[in-house]
Amino acid sequence: MTSRTALISVSDKTNVVTLARELHQLGFSIISTGGTAALLRQEGIPVTPVSDVTGFPEIMDGRVKTLHPNIHGGLLGIPTNPAHAEQMQKHGINKIDIAVINLYPFEKTVADSNSTHDDIIENIDIGGPAMIRAAAKNYANTLVVVNPEQYSTVLTQIRESIHTHAEIPLDVREKLAMEAFSHTARYDAMISSYLSTKTGTLFPSETALPLKQDLHLRYGENPQQQAMLYGRFTQSFQSVHGKELSYNNVLDVDAAAKLCLEFTEPTVCIIKHNNPCGVGSGTGLIDAWEKAFATDTVSPFGGIICVNTEVDEEFASHIHPIFTEVIIAPSFSDGALAILRKKKDRRLVITTVFSKTPEAGLDIRTVTNGFLIQQANARLLNSNELRVVTKRQPTSNEQQAMMFAWKIAKHVKSNAIVYAQADRSLGIGAGQMSRVDSARIAALKASDAGLSLQGCAVASDAFFPFADGLLQAAQAGATCIIQPGGSVRDDEVIQAANDHGLAMMFTGMRHFKH
Repeated sequence: MTSRTALISVSDKTNVVTLARELHQLGFSIISTGGTAALLRQEGIPVTPVSDVTGFPEIMDGRVKTLHPNIHGGLLGIPTNPAHAEQMQKHGINKIDIAVINLYPFEKTVADSNSTHDDIIENIDIGGPAMIRAAAKNYANTLVVVNPEQYSTVLTQIRESIHTHAEIPLDVREKLAMEAFSHTARYDAMISSYLSTKTGTLFPSETALPLKQDLHLRYGENPQQQAMLYGRFTQSFQSVHGKELSYNNVLDVDAAAKLCLEFTEPTVCIIKHNNPCGVGSGTGLIDAWEKAFATDTVSPFGGIICVNTEVDEEFASHIHPIFTEVIIAPSFSDGALAILRKKKDRRLVITTVFSKTPEAGLDIRTVTNGFLIQQANARLLNSNELRVVTKRQPTSNEQQAMMFAWKIAKHVKSNAIVYAQADRSLGIGAGQMSRVDSARIAALKASDAGLSLQGCAVASDAFFPFADGLLQAAQAGATCIIQPGGSVRDDEVIQAANDHGLAMMFTGMRHFKH
């Protein structure tokens, strides 16, 4: 072998032939495994099989092939350490200068509905992570590359190093090592996540999040904050026009889509700062829009619109004059796109959330030196606990209005109060320290919009701790209330409802949203 050796063992073979050919031309001898070795040999690139280096054949269906001192000694050895150099010479271990490795396609196998459990287990890589971690630990002496997108940069660094007779800078090596450890950490996290799901273990004693960069964000919530979107968000939301989504856009898009998912009839949801400011359902989107927009004709400017059916040319023409940050829909007709794209800064987003069952997933928030992790709030109510607790039964129309209000209240920041009819919001009070204040604000906003609350329903995301909040709603004109119940003063609240001839339903489920 020459004085420079490259170990190449990849599942993702993107650009690996180009990389190997250039390494060979730069004087590297190449060690390789299985399918990678066969591909390089087919392309006329000289390759030494790993089995020739280890003196031992691949066994157990390839489960054991690289776990050998001749490989790991070459990855971990420090040539400038006299003891290491002596031992390497004694045992015939050649230094490996660069390790190019990526792993079995575990993530792809799990995502394939045709994969069996045995298929998934067989795609847990063992030798690959061990080699990556060995090379990354010894980054000062062994260059480690796990990302095909880095091949070009790495080749440039190697050429420069050979030309100048200098070592590749340590900071370059450190960044590649960091990427390598991040790569194996995410890989192990995916395996842990799969087995956690399979065993029904929601919160293991130790955990890691299998996250991958999804979208570069210009900045975070404010310009002085750096930000990055991780995960698979862009698989569900695809921008087809306008600037890239911002941090705040992503939060609002997510909130709008989750709210809109509660409805099956044509519905328009208008979101501002993560809170609904208007929701309407109708025979078509224009009808639904008129109802949603009427709730609050000021806040939608610069807001987010989400609809659950295709945006056609007629609807696009109707909403085009209003400045909105983002419009989200399952699809846009060509005519609609031609109209809406006239405003270059308006973002148009196609979503697939309405065409498939959404993943329940986890809600994760940071706190000082920690994370809060909970199941996502995927359910709307427990139908077995839904009950009328007042003397007066709600009418059919009141029941529809209460359910419409309840769907919205689930997505309003606590304390949440929503006044609604059967097909539209009328007033929304969000994020107040007092539930009574939320009820007042919601009524005030309805009044400002010129909307009557007489005969409407009111939804509260949590129980009324006192009768005052309910009385505020009754004074505003509500005739029926839907709330979780569960207060020590429920009897007092129920009595107040009876005294005012109101119908009230308990859901047995609250929807705090902090």
